[in-house]
Amino acid sequence: MKYKPNWPEAQEHLTALWNHKFIDRPCIAVTAPNGKQWPGPILRKVEDKWLDPDFIVRRAIAAFETTYYGGEAIPSTLNLAIWVSNTYGATPHFPAETIWFEPIEVDWDHPPTFELNWDDPYFHKYMAIHKALLQAAGKDNFLVGGGGGMPANDMLAFVIGTENVLLAMAERPEWTRQTILKLTKNWIALTRRFQEVSKQTNDFWYGPAGWMPFWAPEAFAVTQSDISCMISAEMYDRFIVPELELIAQAFNNIWYHLDGQSAFQHLPRLLSLPYMKVIQFTAEAGTPPNGPAYLEFYKKIQAAGKIVHIVLPAENVEPLCKALDPALLMMQTGCKSIREADELLASAVRWTRGR
Repeated sequence: MKYKPNWPEAQEHLTALWNHKFIDRPCIAVTAPNGKQWPGPILRKVEDKWLDPDFIVRRAIAAFETTYYGGEAIPSTLNLAIWVSNTYGATPHFPAETIWFEPIEVDWDHPPTFELNWDDPYFHKYMAIHKALLQAAGKDNFLVGGGGGMPANDMLAFVIGTENVLLAMAERPEWTRQTILKLTKNWIALTRRFQEVSKQTNDFWYGPAGWMPFWAPEAFAVTQSDISCMISAEMYDRFIVPELELIAQAFNNIWYHLDGQSAFQHLPRLLSLPYMKVIQFTAEAGTPPNGPAYLEFYKKIQAAGKIVHIVLPAENVEPLCKALDPALLMMQTGCKSIREADELLASAVRWTRGR
């Protein structure tokens, strides 16, 4: 791989992780500046950050050229414009920080049906970005993120508004359940369409690496439920688990983003699901970063036979190497230099041996 000379070694470590084994240390994805200077593109208008293929490709290449990818770090990219690959009548906005939707007005006497529209102009805009990235990636220069956009339950909140979704869960539960299932089928169809395009040129078409780089030796799906922070375990089981079931039927394995401590009540259910392969946790703002503060939480995930994926400060890698099962641990961090990154990886072998 052009931007990762040690890719075969990283593949070996990640394959071992996927099979609940380890070689000499936990998987650690560590990046650092490599000292090179590479001019990035000039942003002429804010929307180009999300929708201009040329800008997006140039920005990605600039990042790859100036980054050291140590351990299991993967040169990969995914643009958040994937969220708008179908808009369902809502209006997307593209400020500098993120993409958000202006929700539609809902007539509950005639609620929206969420038909998948292959002629949605934003689908074609994002497909153009996807193809441009694939052309730059070639066979294996880097990985290009795939997927069908925002997962169904959160997409529903984007389109009709979070408050309307929560009210519908209470007052129109069957409509809500069926609508989430409909959006899930759309998500699967979109994901498969992007995969079909990817597999024509790229060796790693099945890996949805991108905003949270992860690679496995077989297909898996990435999903989440931000709205789950606001609902009970019983509601999660009624509205979200059926979505997960459909995704698992289509892609076999799931990598799940658990966003914040407010979603901890759903961990027992997630751990009971046989297709739940990886759980990635992000701590809420204003709380301690990933590290020793959450050891018991990580241990629960590993005790259920699941891989835990953690983004954490470099100084918190050592205590986790010493406390957790290295065969079920993926850590992601950054260092200030290549020397520091390599020293961290070498130290991780010693810390693991000394457990």
